[in-house]
Amino acid sequence: MEAKFFRFLKIVGVGFKARAEAEGRLLYLKLGYSHEVELVVPPAVRVFCFKSNVVCCTGIDKERVHQFAAAVRSCKPPEVYKGKGIMYIDEVIKKKEGKRSK
Repeated sequence: MEAKFFRFLKIVGVGFKARAEAEGRLLYLKLGYSHEVELVVPPAVRVFCFKSNVVCCTGIDKERVHQFAAAVRSCKPPEVYKGKGIMYIDEVIKKKEGKRSK
């Protein structure tokens, strides 16, 4: 399968990891929950983990690749106070300031 469309995801957070198994058909995410999140990859999409915190979704159908990348991101969307979570590589998170003591 020749992959034409890519979507890179970056996982930010202490202890947050990803691993792909079964030739890119299963994606396991450790996101700070009490269990691993297991995602089954659709047939037209492949998943690769370059590091434990960088995930690449590739495929020949742009809509399916981006839909699956959005499903992965929705498991732990980036939060605005610390910036932890799953975000696209080119995504910029505008951080908020926390509460100030008087």
